[in-house]
Amino acid sequence: MNLFIVCITFCIMEGLTWLTHKYIMHGLLWSLHKDHHDHSNNGNLERNDYFFLIFALPTIMLMYYGSSQGYNHWFYIGLGITLYGLAYFFVHDMFIHQRIKLLRTTKNPYLLGIRRAHKQHHRHLGKENGECFGFLWVPIKYFKIYFKKK
Repeated sequence: MNLFIVCITFCIMEGLTWLTHKYIMHGLLWSLHKDHHDHSNNGNLERNDYFFLIFALPTIMLMYYGSSQGYNHWFYIGLGITLYGLAYFFVHDMFIHQRIKLLRTTKNPYLLGIRRAHKQHHRHLGKENGECFGFLWVPIKYFKIYFKKK
């Protein structure tokens, strides 16, 4: 049952990420997310990186509370969110934005589709007219481009 909770939470996070990205990051908290689009920062860190803390703190609290209650469902929900956060870090920061050079020359159609959709998202420098707000699942047309090449 605990593995089921972790897996379901991980999957639900994709929808929550889409909603948060579209309506919070490109809405109310655009001031934090803006430098991720216009590259106005001069260092390796962006104000956008504060979202890591914004999302990590409630997750840590869930895991702490759940572990203090005998590792109940709150712990496993927190674990699912943590695993999604790790996937986000590896795919978004390391693979797509190459903060750490990794998989630069991949031929994997799935990874190439995600990268292409993200580039499409970054085509828009403002908070309006955005597209491709998802992370692990993006519009199928971006996957089709690379799966047809095989």
